[in-house]
Amino acid sequence: MSVASVASGPAAADARGAWVRRTALILAALALVAATALFSGVRFGLVLAIGLGFGIALEGLRFGFAGPWRAMILRREPGGVLAQLLSIALVSVVAFPLLAAHPGELVGAQAPVGWAMIGGAFVFGAAMQVVLGCGSGTLVNAGSGNPVGLLALPFFCIGSFAGAWHLIWWTSLGALPVLQLEGFGGLGITLAALALSALLFLALAKPGTRRVPARYLVAAAVLAALAIGNLLVAGQPWGVVYGLGLWVAKGVTALGGDLSGSPFWSAAGSAERVRQSVLADYTSLTDIGLVAGAFGVAAWRQGGLSQKLPRYPARAWAATVVAGFLLGYSSRLAFGCNVGAFFSGISTGSLHGWVWFVAAFAGAFLGVRIRPLVGLEARA
Repeated sequence: MSVASVASGPAAADARGAWVRRTALILAALALVAATALFSGVRFGLVLAIGLGFGIALEGLRFGFAGPWRAMILRREPGGVLAQLLSIALVSVVAFPLLAAHPGELVGAQAPVGWAMIGGAFVFGAAMQVVLGCGSGTLVNAGSGNPVGLLALPFFCIGSFAGAWHLIWWTSLGALPVLQLEGFGGLGITLAALALSALLFLALAKPGTRRVPARYLVAAAVLAALAIGNLLVAGQPWGVVYGLGLWVAKGVTALGGDLSGSPFWSAAGSAERVRQSVLADYTSLTDIGLVAGAFGVAAWRQGGLSQKLPRYPARAWAATVVAGFLLGYSSRLAFGCNVGAFFSGISTGSLHGWVWFVAAFAGAFLGVRIRPLVGLEARA
């Protein structure tokens, strides 16, 4: 037997194994979407497919929200933040006319600005830098097998449930009415504000770092297309936080718990969603899709799921638990995370999205300093 034939044997086996694995992943994704469409309806199947797209894009293109903010704060590299602003602008150009033309069918991510909202956004910005994952980022990290994401996610869910339970009390501390930018005038103001924000980040950038990487531009376009698809199919913007709290509410009910003591969870809309299948909730479906899509990309890559357990000290894992809970709790008070408040809020004209952005970015400065103090900068 020749050396070439011996060498080609293992290589050919690896290639066949990869082909089988990747084919199985594609078939599993198609089956999941088809089953959801069959049991819940075509629209729900499409929303799950969009969620898978979000997970595939974020993990596949190595794009997110927490990492680019960290890069801007620590290294003054604005590329990722600029791509986020670009993606929001692309969605805005389509979402504003759609919302104006279909006021009864499509809704934006409106929320009031208040003390709890501002404080929640600040805490969220800090907590997401501790675990290096926002709402979508924590789901993607967990789906790809990241140990910190896997630990933070269940506490994120619990925090979201608890934050919703206490939401009415927090909002009673004081809040403005919902302030909404609408129509072409509102679109013009939003695009101008996004452009000014981009210019500010460029002015603060370190010389030689102002170029946006090509994969970030691709990610911005893909996320914008998926977000527009989510708005059209689900009738609401892309969100994350509500679905995570809903899963815990369903679990509490299944264990015999009583949700009547919470004005939020006992409200007609939430109570109905708690009773319904999780596959009938749009936010839950996109959350499931985020996890599954990230898992698929990690499994597609050779050895993508074989992440070693980092050698963090005990205080780092404790901090992950606390930060995970705070991510869920604070994002509920802030009416969303980087996705539901920042991305979807601004792109559909809610002024709370801009306030959230400022407060959360301020919190991120604190978070990047807390992270090394709790031992999360160690490497495996």
